[in-house]
Amino acid sequence: MAGKNKDASLNKRAFTSGFFFILAQLFARGLTFAVTPIYSRLLTQAQYGIVRTYESWLLIAYTVMSLCLWRSVDVAKNDFEEDYNGYVSSAHTLSYIAIAFFFGICMIFKTQVQDFCQMDDLMFYSCFLYVFTYTSMLYVQRRDKQVLKYKFSTMATLLTIVPGTFLSIWLIYRGRVQGLVDQLVDRRVIGYYVPQIIGGAIVAIVIWTQGKKFINLKYWKYGLAFSLPLIPEALSIQIMNQSDKIMIQKMISNEAAGIFALATTISFIIWILEDSVWNAWIPWLYAKISQGEEKEVAKPWTSVMHMFGILSWVIVMLAPEAIAILGPAKYRPAVWLIAPMVSGTLFRFYSYSYSALQNYYKRTQYVAAGTIGTMVLNVILNYVCILNFGYMAAAYTTAFSYIILLLVQGILEHKITGMVIVPLRKTLLIAVVYGAINLLSMNLYKTAWYFRYAVLLLVVAAAAIALRKQMAAVLKMFKRRNKGENKKQ
Repeated sequence: MAGKNKDASLNKRAFTSGFFFILAQLFARGLTFAVTPIYSRLLTQAQYGIVRTYESWLLIAYTVMSLCLWRSVDVAKNDFEEDYNGYVSSAHTLSYIAIAFFFGICMIFKTQVQDFCQMDDLMFYSCFLYVFTYTSMLYVQRRDKQVLKYKFSTMATLLTIVPGTFLSIWLIYRGRVQGLVDQLVDRRVIGYYVPQIIGGAIVAIVIWTQGKKFINLKYWKYGLAFSLPLIPEALSIQIMNQSDKIMIQKMISNEAAGIFALATTISFIIWILEDSVWNAWIPWLYAKISQGEEKEVAKPWTSVMHMFGILSWVIVMLAPEAIAILGPAKYRPAVWLIAPMVSGTLFRFYSYSYSALQNYYKRTQYVAAGTIGTMVLNVILNYVCILNFGYMAAAYTTAFSYIILLLVQGILEHKITGMVIVPLRKTLLIAVVYGAINLLSMNLYKTAWYFRYAVLLLVVAAAAIALRKQMAAVLKMFKRRNKGENKKQ
């Protein structure tokens, strides 16, 4: 009985703490979306493009420079449970050494790096300080997730993102009032990243204080063995997500990069929802596979695919109003980017079910190979199409690349695991249908808004009626799972 009570208490603590952590993460991401209309109006179009492209470089930088060692924190909990904080502390030190090494290399070629990335001195040095301290945040978030104690990482996230957001807005506003228009980008960098750098530095000290280990060759070997193979995949994903903005800035203009970046903010909505659903879905999927009940996955997953397909269409239908809210009139061309961007995000979400199986069977090298190959294709297509058709072509090439990724991962799933949860033909058909509907729906932008809204309401109502049984079945499935877990306890 004591054991049952202990397990029940653990599950309750995991749910409660995890819920508030996810809520904090959603709030932080939602805040970024909410302040976009402010940034797009306070900054010039070119400045907004520079800021968003700079963010792309940061995401690529921390992925490589930290050696992805923070991802090893998830698996190290089982292998080094007695000295878990010591492992985190030691791996954290190694990440800092790696970042310092890359910083040294970049300092040797400082002029070339700054010219290529279009960074001034402030942006250059802030980049490296941010990579150091953001890596610390990733370590503490991963650690707290494993020990089911989210309070510290949640507070650290909120107490850096929120002040940074509002400080940057205030500094930009004061700069405009004072006529310092040329300084607005630097003010945005100072306001947004300095609080995060300070907060991350405090987190780094806490990690080392709690772990009390700086150098442990055993831990370093373990972390490198796990993390180094992940770098190509992680880097490829970041390049696929960020290369379009970077290439548009370099090949077209900062203004075009600004328009493109604003459009990506819309697709970010569906990405947040997809990511949240998938994180909740994956434990159930793996449980079904381990029990030999993988056939039960196909029907509910198909329902989820339809649900997000309809959601993507809703976002496309509301794009004109969303763009009008997010930015002034000069950003209106962004509306023609939403349909391909949202479709690409949808295709990527559909591919998760195939790569998840390969991850389950520890065939991650094939996931990486598929991702790298698609990344190379995406970069080539971006270059050719942006050069010949303009910046809007990048949205279509990225969407095409993601459907190729879906195809590749689907083929690999069957070849490598010998399993087929959802037939690839069916998934591709669903993807193509929703993608085509999204693209064709752009024609409704030329009609009166009330006609578009009427179509939207009718279709959503019909879909809700048609899918009510399937969604009820999904909810019932999760309830059944929870009951089964309670019985085991």
